[in-house]
Amino acid sequence: MQGGGGPLLTGTIEESKAYNCHPELDAESVPQYEQVSNIGQTLKSVQGDKISSLRAVVDRVAIQSTLVLRLAFSCSTRGKRAYVLSALRTPLAHANANARACAKERAGKAGLITLRQNLPTYRGSASGTPRRALDSTQGKPCSVALLGLAFTMAEILLSLTIIGVVAAITLPSLTGNINERTWNTQRKALYARFSQAIALMPAINGYGTYSEDTDSAGSTSVTDTVAETFVTGGLSKVLKINNICSYDKLSDCGLPDKITTLAGSTLDAFPDTFGELNSQLVDITSMTYCGVTYSYNQYDTKAAAFETANGESIAVYYNPLCQPDLKSNIAWDATQVRLCANFIYDLNGKKGPNTYGKDIGTISVFYPTDSVVVAPLAYARDAASAPQKPSSDGTLSAAEVCTQQDSQYRLPNKDEAAALFVNKNIIGNLATSSTWYWTSGTAIDASGRTVGWMQSMLSGARLYRAERNAAAPIRCVKRD
Repeated sequence: MQGGGGPLLTGTIEESKAYNCHPELDAESVPQYEQVSNIGQTLKSVQGDKISSLRAVVDRVAIQSTLVLRLAFSCSTRGKRAYVLSALRTPLAHANANARACAKERAGKAGLITLRQNLPTYRGSASGTPRRALDSTQGKPCSVALLGLAFTMAEILLSLTIIGVVAAITLPSLTGNINERTWNTQRKALYARFSQAIALMPAINGYGTYSEDTDSAGSTSVTDTVAETFVTGGLSKVLKINNICSYDKLSDCGLPDKITTLAGSTLDAFPDTFGELNSQLVDITSMTYCGVTYSYNQYDTKAAAFETANGESIAVYYNPLCQPDLKSNIAWDATQVRLCANFIYDLNGKKGPNTYGKDIGTISVFYPTDSVVVAPLAYARDAASAPQKPSSDGTLSAAEVCTQQDSQYRLPNKDEAAALFVNKNIIGNLATSSTWYWTSGTAIDASGRTVGWMQSMLSGARLYRAERNAAAPIRCVKRD
């Protein structure tokens, strides 16, 4: 190889050997080396700092990084070696992993490889004294990092910044999805255990004592043990319970002080009586629908609470005088008297977020015999109004509207809709005016017609309607 003004690479293997600018070649490397040498044949006119021309040629040829390194290390002058490496920086960067693998194989070490003892020698002085390639620092090791392949501090900081931004964007969503899946699994398991427990109880009615005594001065004292007795004498026989709390110590069983509703508002105090759960559950006199007036006296019983063996915290609201389902063809019915027990559960105690639809939910039990256990999870808002009955003109039915809104949600049956009324304050955004919601329930009226059940979220009444093709509001639910 010639001096600084000569060609960068010789045209043949023999010529490169003569000028000490070739690696020790094995049989597999010869064709590749000849390919690189042929590049030199086209570069005889390249002088000085015309590196772009060299790079343009190199980029057109698939050069193995190991061979390029060996060629560069074997050149006879440091200036030419640096010239070649600079020109080949781009392809070397793309082949960084291969270069490291090659260095590891040659040096027999991992990580930051010392190449000093394994590089080919070159003639670095006029006297021809053999010296190690790139070893111009009196024995200091020459590593892959010195080949211009390492990242700069600015590049590292930029990469870390990008990673941090991406993590800040994606981690909350990822964590939220994990929590949602966990809560869904816990809800389903809790509902299954409660359904089995209620079915195993010999009776639903009659637990505890409720009495109101008025003395001569007009003061009334109340004895109320119904909810606690329902837990200790009933549920604890069929369900694993760790701890039981009275109505004034609900938080001792892990229940939160406040609940965030589905509407995003906050219940500032956890309900500890039937009346605080829903004021329409207590003492209704003179509800009149379809020409029929209905009234009842409902105890404003105190709540109780317990913790399950699985760690859920559960509040209990109990009606010891609930009534059976009226399976006749009456025009309307009152939800309140059919409710035997209502449960508000918190899947993770006070940890949060203490929000309905996430870690907070409800389970309702209707009818003392042939009891029905429901745990509807309400959708975030009402669906578009629709008729209950499918229409031949292509209008979507209420059930189809729910499926269209979310494939996991369904039109509630009449007991699920009744449970929405019971827990309307925790849901928070049900229409509580004179609006009636469609359910999926049907009945046969006195005239033999198929009629559809509707539920009032204002009074708790439910009635059937013959005009099933009339549009009405819908609140879809997900079943556990």
